[in-house]
This record gives sequence, C-alpha cells and structure tokens, in this order.
Amino acid sequence: MNRWCSSRLGWRAVVLAAIVVALAGYATGQAPSAAPPADEFTGRPRVVILSDIGNEPDDQMSLVRLLVYSNQLDIEALVATTSVWQKAAVHPETMRALIQAYGKVRPNLMLHANGWPTAEELSDRVFSGQPRYGLASTGTGRSSEGAKALIRAAGRDDPRPLWICLWGGANTLAQALIEVRATRTPEELKTFVGKLRVYSISDQDDAGAWIRREFPGLFYIAMPSTQAGDEYYYATWTGISGDLYYRNCAGADSRTVTNEWLEANIRSKGPLGKMYPKFAFIMEGDTPSYLGLIDNGLNAWRRPDWGGWGGRYVYRTPRGETHAIWTQGGDLFSRVTSQDTVRGADGREVTSDQATIWRWREAYQNDFAARMDWTVADFQHANHNPALSVNGEKGTAPIVIEAEVGRPVTLDASASRDPDGQRLHFRWFHYAEAGTTGTNPAAVTLAGTDTATVVVTPTAACRPVWLPGAGRCSGSGTAHVVLEVTDEGTPRLTSYRRIILKVRAAVP
Repeated sequence: MNRWCSSRLGWRAVVLAAIVVALAGYATGQAPSAAPPADEFTGRPRVVILSDIGNEPDDQMSLVRLLVYSNQLDIEALVATTSVWQKAAVHPETMRALIQAYGKVRPNLMLHANGWPTAEELSDRVFSGQPRYGLASTGTGRSSEGAKALIRAAGRDDPRPLWICLWGGANTLAQALIEVRATRTPEELKTFVGKLRVYSISDQDDAGAWIRREFPGLFYIAMPSTQAGDEYYYATWTGISGDLYYRNCAGADSRTVTNEWLEANIRSKGPLGKMYPKFAFIMEGDTPSYLGLIDNGLNAWRRPDWGGWGGRYVYRTPRGETHAIWTQGGDLFSRVTSQDTVRGADGREVTSDQATIWRWREAYQNDFAARMDWTVADFQHANHNPALSVNGEKGTAPIVIEAEVGRPVTLDASASRDPDGQRLHFRWFHYAEAGTTGTNPAAVTLAGTDTATVVVTPTAACRPVWLPGAGRCSGSGTAHVVLEVTDEGTPRLTSYRRIILKVRAAVP
C-alpha cells in the first residue's frame, strides 16, 4: 500500500470517528443548544408591525391579510419604516388607506366572529419610524413616533410577550433599544428585551446584525443575510409563494398563489379586496412573520421549532453571528435541522426549509379566502373553521401527554364539530421534525390516521439515528402528533390540534 492510500484511509478513519463522536453525543441526550423554553401565555398574541410599505406591492398585500385576522391579534402599533429598497421615505398614509377600507367591511366581519378592533383604533396605532436608511438614522436625539410606540407597547404591564414583525428595515427597533439602554438600568433593559419576540424577513438594512450583536438576549428569528436580496433564495419565508420567482419550492402546488387565483378569491371581494394589489415578485413575502401567530391550533408561536404556517426554525449560531438565534440550518448528523420532509404535489418526497411553509399552503390560502368572504357575505353564505375536541379537551391549546414506550395512547376527536354542519375529514400525522431542539426525537407509530380516533404507540424514546451503531440513546424523548380536520365547505377549511407526547422508556 502506498503512502497516499495510507493517508487517505487514515483521514477516512478520522472523519468516521468524528461522526461517531458527534452522533454519540446526540444519542446520549446532549442538547446542541440550550434553547429558550416555550411561551406559555394565554390570550391573543401582541404584535407590532414594522413595514417598508410603499416600496413594492407585497407589504400592502400582507397588511390586507393581517386586517382580516385582526380579531385574533392585539395589534399594538403599525409603523411605516425604511429599508434598503426604500431608503428615504415612509408611507403611513398607505396603512391608513387600507384601514379605512377595513372599516367599511368591519360590520360584516362582526357577523362571523367577535373581537374586531375599530378602524379608528387601528388608525390611532399607525406611526412613522426612522425617516432615513439604517443605523445612520438612529442615535441620541433621533427618536421617532414609531420607536416611542414600540417602547410604550413593550413597557405595558402585560404578561404576554410583544411580537415585532420586521417587514422592512430594523432601524426603528434599533432606535427603541438605543433609547431604553440609555435611560434605564441594566435590569430594566433586560426586562424590556425579554418581552420582545422578533421575526425578521431577512436583513433589509444594517440594523438587524447590529441589534443581534448588541443585545444577545433578544429572541430573534431570522436568516442573517446581505441587504441586497441576493440571499433571499435560501430563506424559509420564500416558501409562502416563491415557486416561480425564486424557483426554490420544489414540490409545492402553486395554483393558489397566482394572480389569477388571487383575483378570483381576494381582489374581487369588496372594498378591502380592491386594496389588494397584484404582486411584482411574489405574493406576501412578509406574511410569514405573523402567520404562525394565527389561532389555528398549531400554536407555532410558543416555540419556533414547533413549526406551523409561518415556518419552522432551530436554535443555533449562524455564520457571522456571536450567539445562537432561531434560524435555519442544523445538525445533519442527528438530522435535527430546520428542514421538513414533505410529500410534494407530484407525489415525491421533498426536503427543504421552504417546505416548512408551503406544506400548509392550501389551508392558509383557503383560510384567507374564507375571511375575505366574511367581508361581503352573511354567516349563512360563508364557511367557518371546524371546532376541535380531543379526549374531551376543547379549544386550540396543545395537549401534553406522558407516554411510555410500548404502551398505546388513544386520541379521540369524535366530539369535534363544524359550525356550518358539514361533514369533517380527519388526518393525524407525526410531525417528526417538530420540537427537536435540545431534546431526543421519539419514534411513534399511528393506527387509524384517517379516522376520528387514532392509536399512537411510542416505539422508542429516541428514534434511530441515520448511522447505525453510532451510540446508544438514553433519557426521555418528545413526539409531536398533529390532528388536521377539514370540512366540505367552499373553500374547504382546516383546523388543527397539536398533541405532544413526552415519551419515557418502558418500565421493566
């Protein structure tokens, strides 16, 4: 054997040893990162929107959808901001114009559900943020009404966190943090930062990276990126509708994200629908920032690795960052990553970050279409979401069950009802990728997945790793089972219930 072959074999041995060590660490329950715990608050999520509305149509589109879900969210502020795409202007007047249209349809929305804010209340919550681009527009003496509104919202005596949805640049958030750091004690600053939950649609100015560096305790969802849009292709949020423009949604069904579908189901529906423009690039690129906050039963807002309409993320330190955030990527040794494996429209399995959003597309688009119907139709001539009950527990909150390997768990949703009296279709599935940050993913089997009652049997507290013999699993594991119930209305509407099994090894 020559020296080169010997060296190559030695290198392979080193690599294999590294793989075994890494997998052994995973299999013995060592968490890759100590992720923040799940949020346990009750009530509607509190939201501040920071939007570079006016730069292109998608922000306006996202705001129309937000308004028809405003009974499920406490919208604390709507702040018009700048971004790399709109460096020297803000357009709060566009927000107010959409709210005025919402005011015209609010009486009809109240026929279908409670909790809709008045147009006057929403208009009073519209503010202008920093008037120029990026960090250069922040600092002492440069406060904005938007920054002040954010500070007031986060400072309210309310146990619920405050979600900051970044549709454009982050410099108004940066200004708020600068002011609080300059005027409060370190402990008060820590409390303020601890209230915030940021979901950023990539980095659209230079403030996002600065914020993450300066405030490492801040809860932040983002794929850090350049500001020019040349890394958007990789971002999870493009799964909302990026099929044709970004060409990165292999397996997705694009029929409900075309201008033709939107014309028939959204734009044609009354005064608010008329305010929904045609997209220039993709439909509603900013919508994923709040889509996971909708009360559909998935409860994705509790922790980003649970997954839901707004995508799924893992807790890790991306390249160029100083600490862990909720982001994309992950550990391919353990298969704990931000990607979902989903069966696509062509019947083939696809694994991608974008799939964590487009897998729900038919449901979230039909849901939007139904709410636009609510703006023009009475209760009898519109469709409404099924109301689910699992093992006697009504509502949308997750159900946590202590389970043991080998012992079946029965989940009964037969008491679920449709408010319109329609027949319901049931589907149960193991969301294998969900909730796997810092825990052992458990293995389960399901029997009766297309009936009202399913039997879930845990088969292992830790599912087998992809490289056999790499290490033994110890400790308990977690498995997320999702119930998906769809009615027969027009459009067909879907509700969910998440069941979390805490799986321990069998007792001898």
